[in-house]
Amino acid sequence: MAQRLVSVWQPFFLASESQSAAVEAATELEELGYSRIWFSGGFGENVAPRFREILDGTKHIGVASGIVSIWHSSPSEVAEFAQDAERAHPGRFLLGVGASHAVVVEGSGTSYRRPYTRMVEYLDGLDAAGLPAERRILAALGPRMLELARDRSAGAHPYFAPAEHTAEARAAIGPDRLLAPEVAVVVDPDPTTARATARQYASRYLALPNYTNNLRRFGFTDEDFAGGGSDRLIDALIPCGGAEEVAAGLEKHYQAGADEVAIQVLNGGDDMTFPADSFRALAAAVI
Repeated sequence: MAQRLVSVWQPFFLASESQSAAVEAATELEELGYSRIWFSGGFGENVAPRFREILDGTKHIGVASGIVSIWHSSPSEVAEFAQDAERAHPGRFLLGVGASHAVVVEGSGTSYRRPYTRMVEYLDGLDAAGLPAERRILAALGPRMLELARDRSAGAHPYFAPAEHTAEARAAIGPDRLLAPEVAVVVDPDPTTARATARQYASRYLALPNYTNNLRRFGFTDEDFAGGGSDRLIDALIPCGGAEEVAAGLEKHYQAGADEVAIQVLNGGDDMTFPADSFRALAAAVI
């Protein structure tokens, strides 16, 4: 297993209308010792320029897309962006790609059919465009996608999954591939308000079959998915509490085999404000 890495997954970096604010936040994370910044590639036709803006505005912190949708961007355009970033900032940009969700894809007018086959074809396109496997990572939950991540990328970037899934993913991809799960957290010592914040976030993902089908494999049921998530589900997915309590929840993923945990601090649905205080507290507790 590679060196343990502590990273950040935060929608602020794509949502912020201010390039300077995004770069300022990234610079602080770099100074705090975080290893990489992950954020969504959005659903445009090309990779969002914000990834390159943050690379250009910082010194050494990694930047990764979590994820670029294989239904919205062509392999050749994505590969060109990643190769250009690699030339300018060697080793710092990691392209995360994923199959997204039927409701998102079909909402944009595209038929969501055979996502595994689509991913294989997309990886073929990245190969043809010359993007090496070690510069890309797959959003992977189920066994087949995890095996594909093992065989044709640097590793796997699961999202919205418990530590038990991290252990399963490690077994599936083997010891030599990068395993970098996203883990949402709430830095709030009040369990009532912390769980309310967690449920506000979880309710969005519990409406997506890709996630609920994966959670069923770990013993969760429709009762756990109702009302934004049962206490059992919330506690398994989203570490809450003070910084030390959250750190203990993150440790479960490292113990299960994660090389890197991408921490998403939940900010009550406010994607336009960077939760700097929480990341400062977590840096002291985790890094």
